Amino acid sequence: MSLFFSIREGIANFRRARFAAFASTMAMAVALLMLGTLALLGLEAQQVLSWLQQRVGEMEVFVAESATESEAEALFSRIQTHPQVTSAEYISKEQAQAIFQEEFGEGAESFIDEPFLPASVRLQVRAPFVQTDSLSQLQADLQTWDHVDEVVFNQPLLNTVQQNIRLAGSIGAAVGGIILIAALFLVGNTIRLTIYARRLLIRTMKLVGATDGFIRRPFLVEGALQGMLAGMLAGGGLWALYRGALSYFPQMAGLAPNIEWMLLGGTIITGIVLGWVGSFMAVRRFINRVELH
Repeated sequence: MSLFFSIREGIANFRRARFAAFASTMAMAVALLMLGTLALLGLEAQQVLSWLQQRVGEMEVFVAESATESEAEALFSRIQTHPQVTSAEYISKEQAQAIFQEEFGEGAESFIDEPFLPASVRLQVRAPFVQTDSLSQLQADLQTWDHVDEVVFNQPLLNTVQQNIRLAGSIGAAVGGIILIAALFLVGNTIRLTIYARRLLIRTMKLVGATDGFIRRPFLVEGALQGMLAGMLAGGGLWALYRGALSYFPQMAGLAPNIEWMLLGGTIITGIVLGWVGSFMAVRRFINRVELH
């Protein structure tokens, strides 16, 4: 009965103070829209940085000059089966010469008479292993293989990319935290105004022996309801924003499977939690200050 009464009163309170409820709902919707947009940008940035990290983590294994063609091909097949390697490409001496000529253009003709570049295997490492320590360990391991002359990867650039990834994550988390805290205070203050308008009712309920929990529950239901509506509004706005961005950036379609439903569900759940926490903070402080005399 107590739970049913709390839900009924929470919905009734939402209808009674329509302007305050509207203001609180819109404040939460704006905050959730900002958080969702930040999350969407974060997903896109993470995808770009992961792609860049994967490219920077590319490794090249140079085949020893003394190796025959069959030995070089056997080395290539062995590298392909390595558990940390996701793809590999064999570059013969002739292909290396053609790549050199294409990249350096004029002046490269003087080296055409005799190929001077060794054959190599260019490989991509699986994403979990694209770390400086893992690549260094893989480099040392491959260096011990037969017919391997040298193994190289761009370690300084990889370190720079990893630092930028950590920095971007820290900045995104800090901005999201600031928005979330601001939304909590905004929602709490808005709900506190609606509670203040009912201070006489709260005082009367306390005089007749109502517990703080009994008084608090309808306001928590009201806050959660506001948060749910705010989440639906913000989720709809994010869905439209994402669909609009797809027309200009089709590559965003690969962010995550069912990203639209994730955005909608995430904003609704976050809105409910935000409304509940904001209401809890506001009600607890106000109830404790109500005087019974």
